[in-house]
Amino acid sequence: MTTRRAHLLCLVLLAVVPLTACGGEPDGSFDAQPGTPSPSCLQHQSREPGTDYTGRESSDPRAVLEMMRFYTANGTTAYCDGKPPTDTDRRWTQLYAELGGDSSRVSPPK
Repeated sequence: MTTRRAHLLCLVLLAVVPLTACGGEPDGSFDAQPGTPSPSCLQHQSREPGTDYTGRESSDPRAVLEMMRFYTANGTTAYCDGKPPTDTDRRWTQLYAELGGDSSRVSPPK
């Protein structure tokens, strides 16, 4: 329960203090569409979640929080190409939920 509370606290803080775009690692970084903070449609993720997001204690908190903020704000937005989420997109949204994100904030897997 403590971990879930910590994640929820982070989400609340994100609503108050927006993060700037983080420079991610080339392998496994999340594309938060930094040029469009409130996108009208989503681009598909091209990379699987890397250790900055999945490394538990060695994860990059800023990168994780940026991904969490993005999905909390935009996760139910349709993809620009009109297609459903890819397997890679689903891995990111599954990670979002595993880290304590509200699964109603992301499109259901199809």
